[in-house]
Amino acid sequence: MATTDTTLPTYFISHGGGPWPWIKDLLPGDWGPLERSLQSIPVHLGAPPRAVLVVSGHWEEPVPTVQTHPHPPMLYDYGGFPEFTYRIQYPAPGSPEVAARVGGLLSDAGIAHAEDPDRGFDHGTFVPLHVMYPDATVPVLQLSICHGYDPAEHLAVGRALAPLRDEGVLIVGSGFTYHNLREIGPGAVEPSRQFSAWLDEVLVTGPVDERSGRLLDWADAPGARRSHPAADHLIPLMVAAGAAEGEPGTRFYHETDAMGAGITSSSFRFGR
Repeated sequence: MATTDTTLPTYFISHGGGPWPWIKDLLPGDWGPLERSLQSIPVHLGAPPRAVLVVSGHWEEPVPTVQTHPHPPMLYDYGGFPEFTYRIQYPAPGSPEVAARVGGLLSDAGIAHAEDPDRGFDHGTFVPLHVMYPDATVPVLQLSICHGYDPAEHLAVGRALAPLRDEGVLIVGSGFTYHNLREIGPGAVEPSRQFSAWLDEVLVTGPVDERSGRLLDWADAPGARRSHPAADHLIPLMVAAGAAEGEPGTRFYHETDAMGAGITSSSFRFGR
């Protein structure tokens, strides 16, 4: 894809745990690094985008499915948090117009897809967007990941959606570079460190023209399967990388004690 000065970058963000921005004082660890990284995105972009398309690790369907609700409701897809966190509102408008464009681009690429007129914002979307755009005035819509977590399939979705970047639509993959809830704690330290180092080498310092091929084999990387027993929180990366294929990657968030649990966690930007 030829880029211009107005071509938006794409992002893969680690979105944190549960409704953390509202309960930072109740949680272990320092959430400041993650918060500042998300706040840096609007600063880096300058003008607000026309819309934000979020590919969340918390929504999967048989085929890529686009949220078409003009005013998406809330989906509190977490458990065990204070009662008030189930009344949080993020009243950003949806964008049926952009949703139709997403469907058109997928059709043009021969990718079967679906629409969901009822889907609400899950916490992989409303949590980071609340930090990025707290006034909730930028339109937001979601695109699901697909059952099976095939990296090639999701890279192809990203390639198909690349034209959105020249149309003012910000593509954000929302997941986590480590997502193994059973091993959070001492068991997370080494595999998250190993897998993070591999991601840095593939996404940032390694040859850009080899990136997609290496992402296909992510499960063979050091620490990969202990970091992601299931790939739901990693697969959004493939869409973000596919939409900026051949363009450099930058790590803009990194810490080695995420959530106060010794987890190495990162977020990445692709393109300008």
